[in-house]
Amino acid sequence: MSYASIDFVSVLADSVTGAQSLEELVRPLLELLQAVTGLESTYLTRIDTTAGVQHVVYARNTLRLQIPEGLEVPWEGTLCKRALEEGRLYTDDVANCWADSEAAMALGIATYTSTPVRIEDGTLYGTLCAASGERKPLADGAEKILYMFSRLIGQQIERERLVHALRQANDSLAVSALTDATTHLPNRRALMDEMRRRLAALGREGGALAVAFVDLDKFKAINDCYGHEVGDQFLAAIGGRLQSALRAGDFVARLGGDEFVVLSHTPHDSDAEVAAMAMRARLQLATSGHFGLAGAAIDYAGPSIGMIVATRDAHDAEALIAQADAAMYADKRQRKRMAAGIA
Repeated sequence: MSYASIDFVSVLADSVTGAQSLEELVRPLLELLQAVTGLESTYLTRIDTTAGVQHVVYARNTLRLQIPEGLEVPWEGTLCKRALEEGRLYTDDVANCWADSEAAMALGIATYTSTPVRIEDGTLYGTLCAASGERKPLADGAEKILYMFSRLIGQQIERERLVHALRQANDSLAVSALTDATTHLPNRRALMDEMRRRLAALGREGGALAVAFVDLDKFKAINDCYGHEVGDQFLAAIGGRLQSALRAGDFVARLGGDEFVVLSHTPHDSDAEVAAMAMRARLQLATSGHFGLAGAAIDYAGPSIGMIVATRDAHDAEALIAQADAAMYADKRQRKRMAAGIA
């Protein structure tokens, strides 16, 4: 094996094993391809068959022939498309083979070789190409090198697609793990995470955190009367109305069942009680009244709401939820007394 061969293998090995992205793989491969073929420009294209265009993604050029990166040309009639359709890997007579190719004439291409780049399922990604402004023979072994490089590029593209798909799936799972399926609000887990974050900020920055515990009175009766499908619609509608009552920076979550929690930060302790009562009034108004659902029309008297205000010395999210829950039950008892006409 010659020194040049050893150097080629070394550079190739470093490129394949060290590449963390498509660009990190392709750029050294284009340099190697230029050395192997003796042609002036080497480049990788991406073909968008839906839009009918071909993009030059990465290119390596000499001063004599320039195939610019970012070049976009109509796919129909390109040298790459014709070469694929004709099964022609190489020609050193572009002017006669494809005399009507405006792109080839404009770029001054006389010698051209290419191979398709496909991903694992056979889908055409693009082409790996080499070109020259002069007529040159194709070097021995260049065809095999082109094919090998195209396979390596296709595998890297497939890896990146798989990584992207895995990240999307992971993001989707992360969102699902923190989202209530019925109301599409944050769930209990998301609520506790948010409360801990806000309590930590409260300890650093001061102010106050209002915690509203919302319990849907007589929700069981809605389920029993109209069925669980309408019950789920009602929960989703309540969630939407709670969101509509929030100020910027407020947070609402479904704790579970027919229970919701709303968080609201007030910068100054002195304003906290007034702000909390104003929020309670907004939530009560928003969640009371007529609900026109797909399976029923419901006139709802509103939920019981427990409201507490935490200051910077509060640290336990679960304890605050328990306090707000207790305040909610006090409100529920008061509502029952009022309904019964008891002062």
